[in-house]
Formats: sequence, C-alpha cells, structure tokens
Amino acid sequence: MNLVIDVSPAEWAFFAISVLGLLAVDLVYFNRKAHEIGLREAIIWSIVWTVVALWFNLVVFVVHGSEAGALFFSAYLVERALSVDNLFVFLTIFVFFKIDARYQHRVLFFGVLGALVARALFIVGGTALLHAFDWIMYIFGAVLLYTAWKIGRQSGEPVDLEHSRFVRFATGHLHVTPVLQGDRFIARLGGRWVATPLLLVLVVVEFMDVLFAFDSVPAVLGISSSTFIVYTSNAFAVLGLRALYFVVAAGMARLRFLNVGLAAILLFIGAKMMVHHWVAIPTHISLAVIGVILAVAIVASLYGRNDADRA
Repeated sequence: MNLVIDVSPAEWAFFAISVLGLLAVDLVYFNRKAHEIGLREAIIWSIVWTVVALWFNLVVFVVHGSEAGALFFSAYLVERALSVDNLFVFLTIFVFFKIDARYQHRVLFFGVLGALVARALFIVGGTALLHAFDWIMYIFGAVLLYTAWKIGRQSGEPVDLEHSRFVRFATGHLHVTPVLQGDRFIARLGGRWVATPLLLVLVVVEFMDVLFAFDSVPAVLGISSSTFIVYTSNAFAVLGLRALYFVVAAGMARLRFLNVGLAAILLFIGAKMMVHHWVAIPTHISLAVIGVILAVAIVASLYGRNDADRA
C-alpha cells in the first residue's frame, strides 16, 4: 500500500492526453447526436472502456513493476464495484425528473467531467493527509466501516429525492423551465436565460458524486497511497460509468446481493486500514479477497434470481 512510485511529468501528460482524446472521440464522433443508448451499444462501450483501463494497467505494470500493476488493478476493481451501486441513484434521478433516455448520455458525459475534477481534489487532499499524518488512516478506516454498515443495511428502497434538501434548494434557486429544451442545459425564453431540467439534473448528479467520493476515495486510499495509482485507477473507473449505467439500467433487478458484497469489501478494506501497523496484508491477497467477494455476490444474485424465476 505504501509503495513509492516515481512518476514523471511525461507519464501524467500521457494519461491526460489519453483521457481527453478518448472523451473527445466519444462525444464528437460517436455521440454527436442525442439518441437512446441501447443495451448492445452500452455493452460494447463498457467493454471498450474496460479494455482501455486494462491497457493502461499493463502500461503501469511494465513501467513500474508487478506490485504497482496489482495495486492499480485492485483500486480500479474496488472503484468500479462501488460505482455500480451509485448508478442506481443516477437511475432514480433520471426517473424522478422524467429525463428522456435520448438526453441521459449528455448529462452523464458532463457529470463525468465534473467527477474527474472533484475526485482529483479529494485524492490530492487525501494522499497529502496520509503522508503528513499517519493516524488519518484510522479515520479513513472508521469511515469505511461505517459505510459498510450503512450499505449492508440498505433495504433497496429508492432514494427519496422529493424530500431531499439539496434538490429543494437547487429547484428554488435556479430559474428552471418546466419542460426540456432538447439537449440544452440553458435556454433563452421570454427574453431571459433560464435553466432547463437537464441542468438541474446535472447539478444533482454532480452533488451526489461528491457524496459518493466520501465513501469511494477512502476505499481506494486504503489500497494505495500513491496519487498516480489512486487517481488514474479512479479516473478510468469513472470514465466507464456512462456505458455501465445503461447496462445496469437494463438489468438492475438481477444484482440484488450487490449491496452485501460491497459492504463486505468496504469492511475488509476498513479493517485492513485499522490494523495496518500490526498486520501487513500483501497486495495479491487483498486483490484475491476483493475478487472472490465480488464473484460470490454476482453469482449469488444470478443464482438467486434463477431460483426466484423458477418459483
């Protein structure tokens, strides 16, 4: 977890250029026109973003060694797993605000850009605290243990946006037109500029992602304290969120044991952070534990679903 990685400015530039180039291709070439993302297209793009992340993982492995490569993959796997749970909240937001499926990709695209900036701030601050004050590790561990408890006891009820203070605040302070204006975030109506429901949804999505970062960033920092490993793995997991959202939206009812699996992962990482001074758990052991927990949660969900269907 405390592996020191000497990262050159050229590597950061390579990462930034790769991400921005892929986003530009995604937005300008493949998603220039608003359209409903079908399951087939979503699966293809989800595979593409996963392959890109694994390709970058291979680069880290070759340049910085097997330990760094394993840390990147562990952090990416944890963040990707946690993001699935967050996608259910995004689905609830789109349903609540009655956002047409054609425009959801646009909201998620700009939501990802905001998430990349927000995660950078969280990760830089978190790693700086870890390097300056070792005892911060115990606070992050406690946060994860509490989050594990909170996720584990979720009843599967949808998020209550109607009574959300933030939603009420945003609705009251933004001049929002009651109907969509195509895929625009702002529009000029009656001689003045007004926000459209898409902008309101984008604000809510960005706010929810900040809340998610309080849970996910400590989890990844529990795997590595390297800013490069933590941020790049986090960024590639976030970049795959949009395509994964449309896959999850099509089959959200199948992953009914995902919350239990996520709670177990956070419980393991939180406990690891709490005992790091006395027990050093090797990276490959952590990766194996996380992988097994995810596999069990997915298989149990699918198997339990099949039993229910037969019944």
